[in-house]
Amino acid sequence: MKSNIFDRNAEISWCPGCGNYNALRIMKESLTELGIKPQDFVLVSGIGQAGKFPHFLNSQSFNGLHGRYLSNALGIKSANPELTVIAVSGDGCTFSEGGNHFIHTIRYNPNIVNIVHNNQVYGLTKGQASPTSQLGFITKVQVNGVINEPFNAPALAISQNASFVARAFVGDIDETKEILKKALNHNGYALIDLFCPCVSFNRVNTFKWYKDNTYYLEENYDPYNQFEAMKVALKTDKFPLGILYINPHRRPYEENIRIYEKDKRPLFKRQLNKSKFNQLLDTFR
Repeated sequence: MKSNIFDRNAEISWCPGCGNYNALRIMKESLTELGIKPQDFVLVSGIGQAGKFPHFLNSQSFNGLHGRYLSNALGIKSANPELTVIAVSGDGCTFSEGGNHFIHTIRYNPNIVNIVHNNQVYGLTKGQASPTSQLGFITKVQVNGVINEPFNAPALAISQNASFVARAFVGDIDETKEILKKALNHNGYALIDLFCPCVSFNRVNTFKWYKDNTYYLEENYDPYNQFEAMKVALKTDKFPLGILYINPHRRPYEENIRIYEKDKRPLFKRQLNKSKFNQLLDTFR
């Protein structure tokens, strides 16, 4: 593979064959093909194997607390809307510890891309069931199989009128790159539910399993129809891949907050008015 401006000279600590290798390649190539530079990009991560992305990517980065990384991404984008922001973590960090942040990030609609590595297991902490694990999935913790209904993130996002909802698979590099590039060009919160096999702790949902149990939406599929998108997102016999839903009518968070109404400059380019700042502090005494 050719060298890339996002390459970083670091030893990668994922297991051989991990889906994250493809996910990392997809991110690097997508950013490069769109002409995005490392200095104009911030990668925000949570905790988990996907949360290690900043270790292996040449970029500005911020590693957040478990389940809290989306609020960090919102803050960074709010302080400097000129930056391209990708928030990446796993299905456990995002949908379990971070479930409330996930819901309210959809509500706020910041112009960020949220890639959730969905391997249907907790990979970092050695294989207990995650929120997306299928019914009956047996682990060393769930010895009699998972009894809780799997969390359907795309369906929830569509029900809350998220502005961009997609599902992709790391085994299909070209198709996933196109989905990511469209998400990066979208103005608003973009969720990508990324099927990313864990080869060490999930021997059920393998690369072959995802190949056999997914399909791509047809070319005439209409992603602007919320009700049809919900029907598609609720399918579990085979999981649909592609852009499930787009809502082009929601303004992103940065365009709704008053601080940018008359001045589009990011906060670090502005002069602090110390007198007004001190007056504000006095109101809290």
